[in-house]
Amino acid sequence: MKKTRPLLYRLAAIVWLCLAAPAAIADSPKRIVSVGGALTEIIYALNGEDNLAGVDTTSLWPEAAKALPQVGYMRSLSAEGILSLAPDLILVSAHAGPPAVLEQIRAAGVPVHTLVEDYSEQSVLNKVSTIAALLGKPDAGDTLAVQIHADFSRLAQLRSQFSRHPSVMFFMAVSHGAPLVSGRETAADAMIQLAGGVNAIGDYAGNKPIGSEAIIAAAPELILLTELTVNAVGGLDKFYQLPGIAHTPAGLNRRVIVMDTLALLSFGPRSGQVALELAERLQNPANIATTP
Repeated sequence: MKKTRPLLYRLAAIVWLCLAAPAAIADSPKRIVSVGGALTEIIYALNGEDNLAGVDTTSLWPEAAKALPQVGYMRSLSAEGILSLAPDLILVSAHAGPPAVLEQIRAAGVPVHTLVEDYSEQSVLNKVSTIAALLGKPDAGDTLAVQIHADFSRLAQLRSQFSRHPSVMFFMAVSHGAPLVSGRETAADAMIQLAGGVNAIGDYAGNKPIGSEAIIAAAPELILLTELTVNAVGGLDKFYQLPGIAHTPAGLNRRVIVMDTLALLSFGPRSGQVALELAERLQNPANIATTP
């Protein structure tokens, strides 16, 4: 069964490519603009970085990606800026836009491939297979898919041993106005569940502002933050001073987990490993960092 999985992923990607844009797979692209941190990371993992002509500002890993020409933030792209790099393929996350800009790029004769994403192992594997097929690197895609599946399998095995599932609150942003927390159907919610936790904010979907009373009422056992959020608020000591935090079990016990933003939320090739790390830290408070 393990040997057949990569083949199935590859076949699914090829069928999708043929239906979406048959001409695009005739020749492997030589100048790709990648819009989405996970997509860029996958290209590097497939050793396809020589084909990268530019990336967006969410493409922060590996470090070498930061040296590539930038096309701006994924939600506010410029057709002129992208086309100035003379790309022969644009890979974009489903969150990229504006749609009118993507249409301008298509109208200029440059293929735009949008990778539909959700927050799951299968989504990561689909992205790997699709990008590997586009790059003409199916074998590298198979190898990477096997590694990713192994990470998620180890995670499932570890999770099956858990007797407790701590409640976790994820703060997306805290620097302006009311803190922004993640509810259902978000990347953070998916990572918390994959790691064997329970989202303390489970009564609504998406990212929404939250007041101090609601923070206290949610009573999270642990709080999950990204390094970006900690830096934006001025450090963990400043975070603990936010209204309501000190009156939660997580705040009282200073149980806060800080993780890399892209690794935690992008659902790229490292996601299984990151979820494993988070699972271990959720179950063992001694492993919870109190400094970023």
